[in-house]
Amino acid sequence: MKKILVVDDELNMRLVLSAMLKKEGFDVSSAANGREALQVLQSNKIAVVITDLKMPDMDGMRLLSIVAEKHPEIPVIMITAHGTIATAVEALKKGAFDYITKPFDLDDLKNIISKAIKTRMLRDNELSLPPAEIERIGMIGVSPKTLEVFEAIKRVAQTTTTIMITGETGTGKELVADAIHYNSPRRNNPLIKINCAAIAETLMESELFGYEKGAYTGAAATKPGKFELAHKGTLFLDEVSEIPREMQVKLLRVIQEQEFERVGGLRTIKVDVRMIAATNQNLLRQVQAGNFREDLYYRLNVFPIDIPPLRDRKEDILPLVEFFLEKFNKKMELSIGMDDEVKKLLLDYDWPGNVRELENLIERMMLLAKDGLITPQEVPPEFKFARDKIVAMPADGGEKPFKEYMRNQVENVEKQLLAQCLEESGWNVTRAAKKMGLSRKGLQLKMIKYGLRREFK
Repeated sequence: MKKILVVDDELNMRLVLSAMLKKEGFDVSSAANGREALQVLQSNKIAVVITDLKMPDMDGMRLLSIVAEKHPEIPVIMITAHGTIATAVEALKKGAFDYITKPFDLDDLKNIISKAIKTRMLRDNELSLPPAEIERIGMIGVSPKTLEVFEAIKRVAQTTTTIMITGETGTGKELVADAIHYNSPRRNNPLIKINCAAIAETLMESELFGYEKGAYTGAAATKPGKFELAHKGTLFLDEVSEIPREMQVKLLRVIQEQEFERVGGLRTIKVDVRMIAATNQNLLRQVQAGNFREDLYYRLNVFPIDIPPLRDRKEDILPLVEFFLEKFNKKMELSIGMDDEVKKLLLDYDWPGNVRELENLIERMMLLAKDGLITPQEVPPEFKFARDKIVAMPADGGEKPFKEYMRNQVENVEKQLLAQCLEESGWNVTRAAKKMGLSRKGLQLKMIKYGLRREFK
């Protein structure tokens, strides 16, 4: 169950919000001010923070700054009165996920929370570091392919050229966007991020361009869109392939003309925005299939940067291991090393989940480690199983036909992903099935197939 933290100095507001969210199936904690909220964050796994802007002792803006620094993965939603919308917009520029005005509609709040949770889940598949941790453009690696990415970032960061970042999930596309922005002349202006896969089609236009008061039912106040918030800065469109085709025409016009109108508005708003897009899809194939506009593709793909998967740059694995060991030792106040035999296991693996999978595995093993050293005993059995099945492609005339070999490889990867998802979901079959886009029965059948019937809930 996703836990929401509600922060408001008004008891009635905390009670009303908590009751509304609990009715929708959320687990809710509450705090009367920013200081109490920080204490809750230390001892609870919070998915989303909803905080009032105006509070005594520590207000919402200060709380936002601390959460952004210490818990950058947690989305923060601001609650504000109509008279403080300008301040709320400033909060967005400083990293707030979104804001909602009093009095608010329950459906609006549910949509924002749903978008925040989905965005966090999608971002969890990417390696992402807060700006304060960016050093040497924030990426770790010594392989020739990684050095090529470094060089590409250095060449393009100082320009205003539109950039397309491609790569598999977990390779670090968002981190490259961070590096480009924070090494550019726009570094002191906003970097606004939007994950297109987390937004419903019906909300995409208002999310990008904003809306005027009264533009539709529930639009109680004027709200700027992401383009407006990114003025003089950078707009990062992640999973750009998910933008509906009818919206692609409007996006193309804004990129070309640097102007737009809010939903329900007549006034043309001019902006100065540097565009960075990212996708894990082959956009050219999407163009050929008629799902993505060819003119928009070429407008976004002015300067392409392709991030190779970790299996194609294995020289980066050990430097990344050292980086994550240092990171988690510092975070958890530990001093844990890694046995050479474990390092060999990591080097022999193909990493379908890329850098994010490596990071998650190291954190997990560090929590299990005894006597300050990660040994083969701490390596999860599903990882060992997947690693043992990664063998060289059989030569022509081998015992296994090609199709059987490929089927076995796909099944091995599927089993590993299922085991990982079940582990992350606490072996709750319903939750894991929803996360993977399967029916509960479908997941149970796969668990039986792969011998993953350890625990049904």
